[in-house]
Amino acid sequence: MTAVILQARLDSSRLPLKALLPLDGEPLVFRVMSALRAVHADAYVLACPADSEASFAPYAERAGFRVVVGSKEDVLERYCDALRATGADRVIRATGDNPFVFPDAADAINRESILLGADYGAFASLPYGAGVEAVSAEALLRAEREARLPLEREHVCPYLYGHPELFTLHRPLAPFAWRGPDVRITVDTAADYERANALYAAMRGAVPFGSEVLRCAK
Repeated sequence: MTAVILQARLDSSRLPLKALLPLDGEPLVFRVMSALRAVHADAYVLACPADSEASFAPYAERAGFRVVVGSKEDVLERYCDALRATGADRVIRATGDNPFVFPDAADAINRESILLGADYGAFASLPYGAGVEAVSAEALLRAEREARLPLEREHVCPYLYGHPELFTLHRPLAPFAWRGPDVRITVDTAADYERANALYAAMRGAVPFGSEVLRCAK
């Protein structure tokens, strides 16, 4: 069983309340969830801190996401709380900055990781903001038990790829059609937000997956 777990929060030092900023008439967080619904999974969860729940809950319901509330600072623990709530054995980790995530690439890296028995999977050389991480539940729960550094708790997966002696890692180069390591399609700053609005305008009427997003972003 695979669960898509999206981390999101309201407060952002670089772009305050960015999760609620409109993109083509809908909040950023809703656009991210809508893109992730195209990923093949058995459960879809929005993992957020308590101070974001009331703002996010209506959009999560519309998008078909379950809300799980957890620690604001310890995002690894929040992820594992969401994981335990689903009973999934695989997690596709996504973040609330990325409305142009590639669902086809997410499916591919999760499928490859399962076939290879990898604890962690992520494509290299995707556009910044297009990718996800595919992680086994067992590995993520082990990280929760063992990780001690603030970086390992705040960013969820560094303990895994920082300990290749403990975990099986699958980090292949992305297929050629999806590559764009110099392309930035995340939303973290005011300039990113302006770019995202322009990209939505360029893509209006197109299917925002994979190589189509990359073509419009160039």
